[in-house]
Amino acid sequence: MITRHRIAAPITIGTTINYDYMHQYHTHPHYEVYYFHGGKANYLINDKIYVLEPGDMFLMHGMTLHKAHVDPAFAYHRTTIHLDPGYFQQHIQPGFTDDLLAPFSKLQNVRLQLRGEAKAEAEESLAFMNELYARGTPHSYQRFQARLLDFFIFLGELCDQPLKAKNSYPSSKEEHVQGIISFLENQYHEEITLEDIGDRLHLSKFYLAKTFKQVTGMTIFQYLMHRRVYQAKLRLIQSQSSITETGYDVGFKHPSHFSRVFKEHTGMTPEQYRKKNQILQAKT
Repeated sequence: MITRHRIAAPITIGTTINYDYMHQYHTHPHYEVYYFHGGKANYLINDKIYVLEPGDMFLMHGMTLHKAHVDPAFAYHRTTIHLDPGYFQQHIQPGFTDDLLAPFSKLQNVRLQLRGEAKAEAEESLAFMNELYARGTPHSYQRFQARLLDFFIFLGELCDQPLKAKNSYPSSKEEHVQGIISFLENQYHEEITLEDIGDRLHLSKFYLAKTFKQVTGMTIFQYLMHRRVYQAKLRLIQSQSSITETGYDVGFKHPSHFSRVFKEHTGMTPEQYRKKNQILQAKT
């Protein structure tokens, strides 16, 4: 069973079961709730790796690079909610409540590890909301929105206390890959070789390359290109730097290489991406 999202809608919910495509790094302007029911997967959010367990829920503001790396040998089951924050605040959240989107805007990207009653309540709510959304009638969508409001109040309760969970890794492989990602996070805009990473982490470059691919499903330099393109997207939206300057700033040596890689990842040239976002901003 597969329920796919239509991201253009202001709020969507979808459940995926046994969908073994290769998840790609991506960003989006909407907020996301990701709930992991079961399977074997790692979730990567920018420079962090999370080894998933059933009951794990992520609240993400969206504009941070993220992806799931799924082991296809195990049945994979997740539910996600995508929502436009402006639409939610205008049409869903009543005036008498606290800011229900604060966990997204203030915590930005956080993992909640639900167990026991909280896990059961979350799964019951997600299943019912998914059923209402799938019916596709005006009344069912109104009921879906009402249930969504209750669910976000529930999330607010879960996020009341500061989250103090520490990252833990089941093996040295995940720990070493985290070290690679942390290194790239600080050095992505510079020229980087496997020797540089190996020297910093005191590990063989061959071990690093093999282990990174096993844990994340991509090579170190594929990840590096994703990271550079992600940063370029932010700069193209937020700064007035030229396209050439933007490419240099995020680590590309040649403008033609920057344009080619950017289009491979986004389907648009940097110029087209900037123009599209300028039009969207003008409409809001």
